[in-house]
Amino acid sequence: MAKQPATIFVCQNCGGQSRKWLGQCPDCNEWNTLVEERFRAAPKAAALTGFGTSLRESSPIAYGAIESQDDSRTSSGIDELDRVLGGGIVAGSLVLIGGAPGIGKSTIVIQMADKLGRDGAKVLYVSGEESERQIKMRGERLGLEAENLFLLPETNLQTIMSETDKLRPDFVIVDSIQTVFSERIESAPGSVSQVRDVAAQFMMFAKQTGTPVFLTGHVTKEGAIAGPKTLEHIVDTVLYFEGDRHHNHRIIRATKNRFGAANEIGVFEMTNAGLIPVGNPSELFLQERPENATGSVVTVCMEGTRPMLVEVQALVSSTKFGTARRMTQGFDHNRTSLLIAVLEKQVGFQLAGDDVFVNVAGGMEIDEPAADLGVIAAIASSFRNLQVPPETAVFGEVGLTGEIRGVLQAQSRAREAQVLGFKKLILPESNKKGLEKLLGIRVVGVKNLEQAMDELF
Repeated sequence: MAKQPATIFVCQNCGGQSRKWLGQCPDCNEWNTLVEERFRAAPKAAALTGFGTSLRESSPIAYGAIESQDDSRTSSGIDELDRVLGGGIVAGSLVLIGGAPGIGKSTIVIQMADKLGRDGAKVLYVSGEESERQIKMRGERLGLEAENLFLLPETNLQTIMSETDKLRPDFVIVDSIQTVFSERIESAPGSVSQVRDVAAQFMMFAKQTGTPVFLTGHVTKEGAIAGPKTLEHIVDTVLYFEGDRHHNHRIIRATKNRFGAANEIGVFEMTNAGLIPVGNPSELFLQERPENATGSVVTVCMEGTRPMLVEVQALVSSTKFGTARRMTQGFDHNRTSLLIAVLEKQVGFQLAGDDVFVNVAGGMEIDEPAADLGVIAAIASSFRNLQVPPETAVFGEVGLTGEIRGVLQAQSRAREAQVLGFKKLILPESNKKGLEKLLGIRVVGVKNLEQAMDELF
């Protein structure tokens, strides 16, 4: 008599396993996340991969005998995407693209497939959510030629691997990873076990055949990629789509990249013709900056290796409630409260009875300390009702004693401000060295908030 499949309970949040159902996962302490899953006996090693005869045998190789691949990157045909990937697509890489529904994941991958096909590459597009007719309709709307693009509407992993062995494509796109399932696991597609096993199979395929594989993934309501955290550990690169329906621009951020800088971003504009790369994002975020307005300051932040100028807005008004409110958008709320306390203690501003609202214009998210001076300058401008000169840009980290601390890559920030025509740059005194020779811009170094206030107003 055949042995029945084993039954275990798997947490859909962290992937923890239990032999019995529990209301709370003992590993991540989340409630009602354990789901019953049944597993078949593991097949033989030869049948496990399901890749046919395309895999090569593995054996130890001396480090010195391995050829370098620094110059073997392939351009995706989209400059901003190449920047996020670290300069292009690496052979055998596994890339995961996540984002909210409708933000542009399928659009960017099919545009990339069209660019690669025009260069003679053979691309296999595996779709588990759309039929080939739906993909064709989107391609026609975007005006794509897609000469060497092959569509495969399939969700069975074994069938997909069989077709890749027949077609032998140069690139594989899977949209999306949560819809693909393996026959050897008796759980529903999208479950922790399925996502983990399917991703591992695609990783093995990419590494042993040298074929780059792109996976798109759903996100949870918290914004994280759905499925176990091991999914992000398996892949080589994790790209997150950022943006909302109120803005036309989209940002692709690399939160993990084994072949390039992490936190690198690419900026796109969503149009009827698809996602259009934005070569100079600073101009995009500053193009609607108001004139002669108080509470508006331009700060220079770094996104990966790219300097960007963004507008920080602040509004200080007397409160009508017993407790003053502190609201932020695009900047950390706790960090804002800390900077307000520094203003009150070190400069003497009385903000306890005022509501303070801080906003980073354009929907940008700033998470680096170098934006501290920009936030403080915007709050001070609104509180004093004095305008910061529009040709002035600032950056610097603010300490609890009111000192202005130096930041990294000050030269790149200063050159970006110079290119965009700013006439004055206020920065930490420790970062001033070597920047006095910049033509057309006055560089002012400050050591504390009192000096910064004197220069601003």
